[in-house]
Amino acid sequence: SLFQLERFPARLAYVAAEGELKQPFKDELPTRQAQLSTLQDTEEFDVLVVGGGATGSGCALDAVTRNLKTALVERNDFSSGTSSRSTKLIHGGVRYLQKAIMKLDYEQYMMVKEALHERSNLLDIAPHLSAPLPIMLPVYKWWQLPYYWAGIKMYDLVAGGQCLKSSYVLSKNKALELFPMLKKDKLVGAIVYYDGQHNDARMNLAIALTAARHGAAIANYTEVVHLLKKTDAGTGKEKVCGARCRDVITGNEFDVRAKCVINATGPFTDSLRKMDDGKNTNICQPSAGVHIVIPGYYSPDNMGLLDPATSDGRVIFFLPWEKMTIAGTTDTPTDITAHPIPREEDINFILNEVRNYLSPDVEVRRGDVLAAWSGIRPLVTDPNSKDTQSICRNHIVNVSDSGLVTIAGGKWTTYRSMAEETLDAAVAAHRLGGGPSKTVGLVLEGGQDWSPTLYIRLVQDYGLENEVAQHLAATYGGKAFDVAKMARVTGKRWPIVGNRLVSEFPYIESEVRYAVKEYACTAIDVIARRTRLGFLNVQAADEALPRIVDIMGKMLDWSDKKRTEELEAAKKFLYLEMGYRSRSEQLTGTTEITLDTQEVAKYTNRFHKFDKDSKGFITTVDVQRVLQNISVQIDENALHEILNEVDLNKNGQVELNEFLQLMSAVKKGQVSDSRLAILMKTAEESLDLRGPVTVDRSGGGV
Repeated sequence: SLFQLERFPARLAYVAAEGELKQPFKDELPTRQAQLSTLQDTEEFDVLVVGGGATGSGCALDAVTRNLKTALVERNDFSSGTSSRSTKLIHGGVRYLQKAIMKLDYEQYMMVKEALHERSNLLDIAPHLSAPLPIMLPVYKWWQLPYYWAGIKMYDLVAGGQCLKSSYVLSKNKALELFPMLKKDKLVGAIVYYDGQHNDARMNLAIALTAARHGAAIANYTEVVHLLKKTDAGTGKEKVCGARCRDVITGNEFDVRAKCVINATGPFTDSLRKMDDGKNTNICQPSAGVHIVIPGYYSPDNMGLLDPATSDGRVIFFLPWEKMTIAGTTDTPTDITAHPIPREEDINFILNEVRNYLSPDVEVRRGDVLAAWSGIRPLVTDPNSKDTQSICRNHIVNVSDSGLVTIAGGKWTTYRSMAEETLDAAVAAHRLGGGPSKTVGLVLEGGQDWSPTLYIRLVQDYGLENEVAQHLAATYGGKAFDVAKMARVTGKRWPIVGNRLVSEFPYIESEVRYAVKEYACTAIDVIARRTRLGFLNVQAADEALPRIVDIMGKMLDWSDKKRTEELEAAKKFLYLEMGYRSRSEQLTGTTEITLDTQEVAKYTNRFHKFDKDSKGFITTVDVQRVLQNISVQIDENALHEILNEVDLNKNGQVELNEFLQLMSAVKKGQVSDSRLAILMKTAEESLDLRGPVTVDRSGGGV
């Protein structure tokens, strides 16, 4: 029917595109070493893309599927910058539509329409990595209900045949039934609309790997040292004809020659533009967006929340993601850096906004922040415009006098159309040929053989845990079987294969082995982008690191020195960029003790049950003695770790004052899931009852 033609244009385009596209690496991807050899040995590429984020990878895929000889280099890892640090939404932008209507702004309206088309396409071409997500907009004033309803209905209308599902209005009771954590006071009702959600870093990687399958030579950890230029015989002008590149891992330098160089470096746009021409002014105006991850119990499994009017005028999303809850984002001017760090004030700002919307019964604790990160939005001013101060709401494509094509700005959702526009400009400026773009409907890596029931076959064929099988299917799609084949036997009755990296997450050891095939070169690549453990829980990621380094070390033949360096670098990444520092700083030597007399007496008494000799401090020996009394065994290394979390002056023992500081921080919500606090509380109860006790690492309240 006509409706189906409109709803699934992507699939029809794909059927047509698939027939004429070659996939030289359909079965096995070339190794990184083979890709580097291709970069060095190819006489001249048609297109060299600099930048392996969503836009750069999109440009490489667009170019190679036009039958252009394509290369891509990225100085860090694919998706290591802004593309892995997004809100994880594939959206048209409800607030842009609001502005378009209020200001009768046609450009803004078309931007939303294009993004909604791209949203539909992205959900079609990577069904394993993306899905529609209902998002609730709670309403606390009667007059806002028709106002918001009209706006959201307009959003559905603009999407037309590509509307995911129709929005609807909820009564107060129904809203609380679906989102029980919501603040009840003054709630009038709610409106629910649909947008898309995805695993951003894996999506970025899927785009890059799809380009590689089609024959693009792509290499991460390969930086541009300087651009190559030659004088045009016809005009006498200097033209960019490639780049001098350096393999960051070995230090080896080589030239990559290309008819056209595309600058898709996100926040680093200006550094490449200045390599081209030192007189170029900056066009990038970077803004930092911080997100935090809190436990999954803060939100329902399949319902997000949109706060349309925060105290500083920005919208805040509150979304379930990978069984956790993401809250963000902020918007503050920042310096350009490859390693943005989330600030404590931004984390607290988000927590305060979350408190405004949640029921007073739900205590939003600082200690519940399991990870936090900052991503740099590359907002741009248009170099083609006379008014260079006005920030471009969309993206810009610019071809310099020397032929460097720059694509900057834009957003995740529209990466494909931005890439198409960039390649159209490059083809026209450099007369490359190759025909029109073929990426609408082109299914990405893992999407071809995916089905919603694929995980059942993984459980049945390989003996994987249900949760692990669902995770593999949702991460690798049809390629999940390759990961399962690499999984080792557990030696247990069940699961038969698939040893977890950490007990509470479904990531398994064979994913680390498979990650190396997906061009992972460092432990950070594995915890941040091949798996998302670092983004979900910094402590769990820290715990998994030694095993990850061990597996990678064997596969990549790392020396002991290299293994130590990898471990240290990954710990530093978690500490600075993933918010571990902010988390660990919640309990410091200067933490104020805000306990009343009764509480001090209660906790001092608890402490003395462990400090039998009244030394004023406890060690692992004291804790072991009490645990033996109640027939509980804990590994000594684990016990050292538990005490070390609270041992502020690092002297190998926990003083009474340190214990009282811990209990005070727990009371204030700055620290949650403290293993020592929970262990001592349950041990005390067991001593009183002389009954059995279990100590669970993920703990409860204290």
